Amino acid sequence: MGSMRGNHQLLSKVATNDEHGEDSLYFDGWKAYDKNPFHLTKNPTGVIQMGLAENQLSFDLIEKWISKNPEASICTREGVKAFRDIAIFQDYHGLPEFRNAVAKFMGRVRGDRVKFDPNRIVMSGGATGANETIMFCLADPGDAFLVPTPYYPAFDRDLRWRVGVKLLPVICDSSNDFKITKQALENAYEKAMEANIRVKGLIITNPSNPLGTMLDKPTLKTLVNFINKKNIHLVCDEIYAATIFAGAPDFVSVSEVVQEVENCNMDLIHIVYSLSKDLGLPGFRVGIVYSYNDGVVSCARKMSSFGLVSSQTQYMLASMLSDDDFVERFLSESSRRLANRHKLFTEGLQQVGITCLNSNAGLFFWMDLRPLLNEPTTEAETALWRVIIADVKLNVSPGSSFHCSEPGWFRVCFANMDDPTVLVALERIRDFVDQKKGGGEAAPPQQKKKRWDKNLRLSFKARICDESVLSLSPHSPIPHSPMVLART
Repeated sequence: MGSMRGNHQLLSKVATNDEHGEDSLYFDGWKAYDKNPFHLTKNPTGVIQMGLAENQLSFDLIEKWISKNPEASICTREGVKAFRDIAIFQDYHGLPEFRNAVAKFMGRVRGDRVKFDPNRIVMSGGATGANETIMFCLADPGDAFLVPTPYYPAFDRDLRWRVGVKLLPVICDSSNDFKITKQALENAYEKAMEANIRVKGLIITNPSNPLGTMLDKPTLKTLVNFINKKNIHLVCDEIYAATIFAGAPDFVSVSEVVQEVENCNMDLIHIVYSLSKDLGLPGFRVGIVYSYNDGVVSCARKMSSFGLVSSQTQYMLASMLSDDDFVERFLSESSRRLANRHKLFTEGLQQVGITCLNSNAGLFFWMDLRPLLNEPTTEAETALWRVIIADVKLNVSPGSSFHCSEPGWFRVCFANMDDPTVLVALERIRDFVDQKKGGGEAAPPQQKKKRWDKNLRLSFKARICDESVLSLSPHSPIPHSPMVLART
């Protein structure tokens, strides 16, 4: 094998640069889990994966639908008659029935208050590919996008690595629950102007990853007015649109708001969507670019040849998403289960004095561990995180990896595990906090007698542990390289 220096001479600048962001603590946590994954019986002292934003709470509903609709798959006896038509080449537009079904589903998730045009649906390999595609369409290397903090760590990979786009933080903080303000937007924009950086747009996630909060209509109108005034693009990543908890306010999409903003330049508005979170299907790699700009739609469709969704996947999902009764039941039940799981975790933390940002969406919550820091610094946050990984054996993601401006916040994912694992994770957190408050060191996790009170009982029937799925994250085919894992 050649030396690293030799490899750098042989490989491209893209292959050898550091813009992929894999040196983040966010990905270090994944590597720690991969080395020692928790298993309820085979490895009960392993690391529990709480850094994976994956929705596994409603798989049974999808499995039941598949069993009742075998003809939806070309790999079954009932569906094989369609095999030849689906297996041959399909154009970049995608199957018409798939685009129609996705457009209808997107409208349903947004309360049917807005309709989506199937001819503007552009496919991509997951939201990762969709975000990169939209950046290729909108920006040149060196151009910048504003992004409110805290933000999804892999944006550094998705938007910067191959496209060469800069990400400029719009600083948000806990003084107003991390809400985006017009002043923060103006400050970030002016700072870019002073540095002679060309700002091409603003990218947001709504609902927010990692906050689990939704942007209200006034805030969205502020954002739309801001980008119109500056004549820059607005990219709205809405992949958590259907993860709204039961009883929460309705999700408001930018597609609804732009209809109410006077003289809005629709050519500046773009939506990224996926079925990875709302349906819990990241392995299907269904990403969507939806743009109101004809030029972007045309360009993105040409680029989609580099990351099409398989025609087999399109065929099955077209049938599933066209089943109105199933979609209605799934969205309602998924919302209820997410609300129950979120409540279970956050109330369990409250019992030991740990608070979380008030949230109503997503597959995670934003946990406040600032009282446990030795000092209010990023270094102290990192030291606390290393104890949680090494001793408590929980992979929770530190706020610094999300570019949070305040040390001590952590993202905790709650929907990617079965019920017994939930109780183990809660017990570990409880023991750790008790020991920290008592001035002691965290004890290694071990099998202990459960001591939860009646208020922490599971609020829905525990499902049987399947040993084949208790390894909670998809493992990389390249050891310890989370960059190839599904978007989280």
